[in-house]
Amino acid sequence: MTNIIPVKTASEVKITADLAATIWMEHYISIIGEGQVTYMLEKFQSALAIQDQMEKGIQYCLLKFNEAFVGYFSFTINEDFLFLSKLYVLKSARGNGIAKTALAYIESKAKENAIPKIQLTVNKYNSNSITAYEKMGFINVDSIVQDIGNGYVMDDYVLEKKMIY
Repeated sequence: MTNIIPVKTASEVKITADLAATIWMEHYISIIGEGQVTYMLEKFQSALAIQDQMEKGIQYCLLKFNEAFVGYFSFTINEDFLFLSKLYVLKSARGNGIAKTALAYIESKAKENAIPKIQLTVNKYNSNSITAYEKMGFINVDSIVQDIGNGYVMDDYVLEKKMIY
């Protein structure tokens, strides 16, 4: 059974940052390289960065499966769409429906707020994640390159899922 725990305390922020480091190191080095992974973890997924994002209204949630923290996600509710910024699950916990449970929660938040669509970005070379999102009803609507500093860019697709109420 998967439980979703909204991140509120400093210890939950630390758990989230620790999960980010583990998941990103195991998944993204082969896609974007260790230098960019290290840079992005510090800039976007350190405890300090997560706390700063939460203060700006970004909501983080931990994913707990069989009494262990196995992943996290974050999102922002905008007027026109819910932006799913992050959805990450430990490699060892994948295949248990954890991401689907997280997405059902995210969809419920969109519905609560009468938001017409969910949007996310995914690295163009992250083919397993792209396939998983497509299976969950997302379609590719755009391609973007964002400069994130230090000579790095995020080379992403924008995926979208229209909500039907």
